[in-house]
Amino acid sequence: MREKTPDFQVLRQKIARNEQKFQTFYELLLAGNAAFNLTAITEQEEVFHKHFLDSLAGEAYLPENARVAEVGSGAGFPSIPLAIVRGDLSFTLIESTGKKCEFLRTVVSRLGLNATVLQMRAEDAGRDPRYREQFDACIARAVAPLVPLCEYCFPLIRTGGCFVAWKGSEDETPSARHAVQLLGGSRLCSLAYELPAGYGARRLVLAEKTSPTPAKYPRGNGRERKNPIV
Repeated sequence: MREKTPDFQVLRQKIARNEQKFQTFYELLLAGNAAFNLTAITEQEEVFHKHFLDSLAGEAYLPENARVAEVGSGAGFPSIPLAIVRGDLSFTLIESTGKKCEFLRTVVSRLGLNATVLQMRAEDAGRDPRYREQFDACIARAVAPLVPLCEYCFPLIRTGGCFVAWKGSEDETPSARHAVQLLGGSRLCSLAYELPAGYGARRLVLAEKTSPTPAKYPRGNGRERKNPIV
């Protein structure tokens, strides 16, 4: 997988071309936040950089016309900004909290996005034949430490697909290499970048799915977090 440092000038242009949808999403986010406590970040410029631009940082890694699963969608980052600028992609947003699903469905409907909201735990989706190994890509942002996150995500990815995770500045990949290999992945790497205007250091974690995930994963019942793969 060829590493591509995010080109934030290009990403700003993509947001500008979809300015009305991003503005509507911002307004929906503020309204939803009052009811559902979706994010601590609400000031418009901060949302633009930390949520909108950051969500698009991994856009180049999603193949054309890909079926994309998002684990732990929450307030819709990175999926909603990606869906706004990439109409070729189809999304399945996996979120276990009912109120957050309600918010996401409102956003998807209002913005006319190619996305379905699935109220389900990621570990249950990963064991369900309707979703297991059915996606070209699986994405996640600020959901869990990397090792349990991989156990949630890799069962959803078809062989030949990809994993893209948005993380903080710390490089978690050394501790996750064995887990990724065990789950059917390879070519795990981490790409560091800086958000514009001093909004902070981030990383994208990238991997490819090169063989089927063993049937025992995900283990479920919270074992992904309580007893992460070592």
